[in-house]
Amino acid sequence: MSSTDRNQRQRIAIIGGGLVGTLQACFLARKGFQVDLYEMRHDIRKQEQVFGRSINLALSCRGREGLKAMGLEEEVIRNGIPMYGRMIHDIHGNRKAIYYGRKDQYIMSVDRRRLNEILLSAAEKYPNVQLHFDHKLLSCDFEKGESVFERSGGKAEVAEKADLIIGCDGAFSAVRALIMKSTRMFYSQEYIPEGYIELRIPPTDDDNQFAMEKNYLHIWPRHTFMLIALPNAKDNSFVLTLFLSFDLYSSLTQEYGIVEFFQKYFPDALQLIGRESLVETFYRLKPLPVVSIKCRPYNYNDKAVILGDAAHAMVPFYGQGLNCGFEDLLVFDDLMNRFDDDLARVLTEFTNERSVDAHCINDLAMFNYHEMRSGVTSWTFLIRKKLDNFLFWLLPNTWIPLYTMVSFSRIRYHLCTARRKWQDKVLDRAVKIIGGSAFLAVSAYIAYWLVQRNNGGPLRAELLVERLLAGFSALLKLLKLHR
Repeated sequence: MSSTDRNQRQRIAIIGGGLVGTLQACFLARKGFQVDLYEMRHDIRKQEQVFGRSINLALSCRGREGLKAMGLEEEVIRNGIPMYGRMIHDIHGNRKAIYYGRKDQYIMSVDRRRLNEILLSAAEKYPNVQLHFDHKLLSCDFEKGESVFERSGGKAEVAEKADLIIGCDGAFSAVRALIMKSTRMFYSQEYIPEGYIELRIPPTDDDNQFAMEKNYLHIWPRHTFMLIALPNAKDNSFVLTLFLSFDLYSSLTQEYGIVEFFQKYFPDALQLIGRESLVETFYRLKPLPVVSIKCRPYNYNDKAVILGDAAHAMVPFYGQGLNCGFEDLLVFDDLMNRFDDDLARVLTEFTNERSVDAHCINDLAMFNYHEMRSGVTSWTFLIRKKLDNFLFWLLPNTWIPLYTMVSFSRIRYHLCTARRKWQDKVLDRAVKIIGGSAFLAVSAYIAYWLVQRNNGGPLRAELLVERLLAGFSALLKLLKLHR
């Protein structure tokens, strides 16, 4: 019996009809499996307004490869906007562009709802995919392959038995919680001190165009908090996300007005948002938390597995949450092909291979959280960025900047980190060599100068050392003043 014939007899239940779940339904349907996709919300294609997480996402190489594998890349990027770099806004409203890599490299700003609609419609075209909306998972019996859902009105419903249950139900995954009860799972979660709310910069009144440069991710870094903005192709607006500590949110609602806060820290953004819109939105919305989750294993024997945010929710500051989730599906599909759809081998190997990379990108995303709110304003960041880009131009097969590896390639995340550590060591040694050479050169020059000051006469060794130390002390003070 061929694998396709065998697959047609197997049923897979996917819990979660978001981005990763719907694309996974397409991957599995193409292989001939009978797929049931369960989503707790209504069908968003039939709703006028959808409430939930950010409406804008950053799509880069890994995510595009996942869409490309299912023939969906072109339709998605047609509805997106390329962003070639970060546009940094200082406190005075001045702007500075920092490119992500080469000037022709970009990530895409895409609309979450539009992307989800495209994926749902794509999955629905497969005759072996059934979409089930308004199904909230209550429990699973992994050994029996049975799932119990709550329907509207509180009615419980038992789904058809499935050979495999896949949890694509987000950071607070019900499937993951059930796997944790059935196996010894390592699990950790970390909340950053900041919460977020979303604001909006509308298009210009006169010609309905973008109010800022549209081909950038705009950042207002303020060290302990920040504001970011992504362009929205749907209506030429910008979606802004404000990251503030929960304590600061509370103080703004009680003591210090939000308008005054924006006047002080984001004056140019306030002008574009508008006072009335800022006040109405800020005091209507409740700040939401940002969580980073690591766990292992991702599977329970050959009966259940988690993908996407359910397995590795991360803070959004590297723009890799969506891309990592879609790459999960590429890795999963490759393992299915490698092991001839043997689920026992596929699921075990998926945990072994993918968890290493997922834990790594979680850490990188947390690192970028600190970099975006303060690091991008430092001269050391700018120098390293220019040096990386120069060496990449000079040695393209040897020296690849970290951001380029993560966003513009499919080099495994843990290898990206290892390569960056090697690059840091190379630069550190180069600095020491250059610094040592400079030290010797300066020492020789100072010694020569001292001899000249002594009218060419002999200098006692202790006097020479004393004057050398005095000279270097003055040099260090001078450097400190100019730093």
